[in-house]
Amino acid sequence: MSHHMRKHKPHEYKEYIAKLYIEEGRKATDLAYEIGVSPTSIRQWAKLYREKQDRLVHPNEEQRMTFTEIENKLRVAEQELREREEELEILKKAMHVFIKDRT
Repeated sequence: MSHHMRKHKPHEYKEYIAKLYIEEGRKATDLAYEIGVSPTSIRQWAKLYREKQDRLVHPNEEQRMTFTEIENKLRVAEQELREREEELEILKKAMHVFIKDRT
């Protein structure tokens, strides 16, 4: 009977990976493959990292975003959308191969 144990990644490690994703524009799918986690984990770490950075920049005031910050968020969202579209295409192709093999 085999089961998978989740490997807990240290907080600093998650932040480092989030920075690679956000600041260097690395793909979540590539990073996930390299370190053995899901792309969703990378995106979640990035979200938490962004929230932490926002709290550091705006500790007590209502959060106001500059135009540049909005542009950066849009760029990240567009990157995430492209990656999810790529993942969807891969899944569609895999599904077609699986269906073809069953017939």
